[in-house]
Amino acid sequence: MINWIIKAFIKNYEDINNKKVREAYGVLGGVLGIVCNLSLFILKLTIGMLSNSIAVISDAFNNLSDLGSSLISIIGAKMSNRPADPEHPFGHGRFEYISSLIVAFLIFAVGFQLLKSSIAKILAPEKVIFSATLLIILIFSIIVKLWMFSYNRYIGKKINSSIQMATAVDSLNDVLATSAVLVTTLISHYFNLSIDGIVGLAISVLILYTGLQIAKETINLLLGSAPDPNLVQDIRAKVSHGQYIVGTHDLKVHDYGPGRILASIHAEFPDTVSTIKAHSIVDDLEEQISNELGINMVLHIDPLTTNPEKLAQVNAFIHQEIREIGHSIDVENVRMTEGLHHINIIFSVIVPPSIKESEYKEIRQTVAKTLMAKNNQVKIVVDSVVPRARKE
Repeated sequence: MINWIIKAFIKNYEDINNKKVREAYGVLGGVLGIVCNLSLFILKLTIGMLSNSIAVISDAFNNLSDLGSSLISIIGAKMSNRPADPEHPFGHGRFEYISSLIVAFLIFAVGFQLLKSSIAKILAPEKVIFSATLLIILIFSIIVKLWMFSYNRYIGKKINSSIQMATAVDSLNDVLATSAVLVTTLISHYFNLSIDGIVGLAISVLILYTGLQIAKETINLLLGSAPDPNLVQDIRAKVSHGQYIVGTHDLKVHDYGPGRILASIHAEFPDTVSTIKAHSIVDDLEEQISNELGINMVLHIDPLTTNPEKLAQVNAFIHQEIREIGHSIDVENVRMTEGLHHINIIFSVIVPPSIKESEYKEIRQTVAKTLMAKNNQVKIVVDSVVPRARKE
């Protein structure tokens, strides 16, 4: 169904790298959310008040917070698509992350209010009025929320949208919460057990937890979290396949919002390749990566020394100093670039399989610091830390 809606309302819907198309996806997801959540809020609030169920009323206001989330997602989609300006040279893509953070605060506020109401209901319980209409509304709500989870996740993956993925998770939580209300209503009617306030409390805690998780993930994006390992692998693979390129290092990825990723990497050429030829190769690679991965790519040319005597001296220096560091570590793929004031020495560090991955960063820093302290005319670049292969 969502595919039919997308085709009906989004022109050029397959061109997801187009900012206008991406905005249209976000707006469509938000409009659908407003329609669904407003309908569910009105239905649940009415039934909750008629049946005197704080759990149903809690669930209704959860849908109201979701409506606000959908509205903010529309605003976020519009704002994040604003063009770059002198104050924001990389565009306004992070507005989407800010929108996600606002949604998290709204969810958290609603959850806290419902927490207080549920505690009051536990202290002064009231009988829930059972009706077939109540059951039908709750089952209908579960079906609608399952569909909302499905289409929000589809759109979120389609356009790599953090706010759509957050809305999908929230919709799935709503399915669980409404299912709990349904079970509570049946237990209350058939077993005469007053657990309405307890379930309302559980729902409010679930809402608070959802808001906290969304806030945590969004703050990580705003602060600059580690790039997607698959993206890192794709970039390195595509650059390494470039003509004459023998290695890469110093990959940096900057996320300025979905669809607005900037990356830079050092591409290593033998110093026998002319600057003109190397420049032409990296220009082609930048365009290729931009078209295939949808990111703005900058490649820096590093001319590697091919002089065998200089390479032998560097290898001897590295291997001698590495042995003194200990940890049974070794190096491989040593190469160097020469500069006016210092030389860059680049290599991979091999560690025993027993060393944990969490220790790799410290080993990388220790190796670089120790070697540069031995010779202040070198700059050490540890391009990777990898475990030594186990012997069969």
